[in-house]
Amino acid sequence: MTDQGIKSRPIYAALHRDSSGRRHLYISAGSGPPPEALGPDGLESWAVAPTSCEGTLRRPDRAGERRFRSTRQLMETLERRLASERMGLRLYAEGPEDFLWDVYGIAQAQGLGRQEVFLKQSGSLARRVQCVHCKTFNEGVTTTIVRCAGCGANLFVRDHFSRRLSAFQGVKVDAEQPGDVPQAERAYP
Repeated sequence: MTDQGIKSRPIYAALHRDSSGRRHLYISAGSGPPPEALGPDGLESWAVAPTSCEGTLRRPDRAGERRFRSTRQLMETLERRLASERMGLRLYAEGPEDFLWDVYGIAQAQGLGRQEVFLKQSGSLARRVQCVHCKTFNEGVTTTIVRCAGCGANLFVRDHFSRRLSAFQGVKVDAEQPGDVPQAERAYP
């Protein structure tokens, strides 16, 4: 099942250090090191620790490195940090698409422009899907059709991505013929 060629998924490039920045903050949804292209000089690195590290979180290897227990904790800390930040910061984020656009939303709300925020998708291609009928967000969707956790509708996952919501849109697949639900296909690893 296709989506009539409607594609609004952003295209991501490799992360490179922006030499016009005075301060550089790299944020990752994983615990891997920052890309070498960002360089080590003056780079702060924040990452969400994997759940397998619960209770065994290692100390940071270098100055400017921080680990967070959860994505929520990282996002709350980022919001506070950016609220008091001055001009000259360059923000680099790497992770799944919903993580990237949550970071971007916080950055935009705190006054950073698009040219100051750099995003690179990595990890799972699973999607966050918003039901257009009940507005529920369904996380980690890997199929073309998903049952909404809010209203129970069978949703067709469209390739329309909302940057504002950090989610793809899901519409009722059997709206015209109730009960006629095609077989879901695994589409996003």
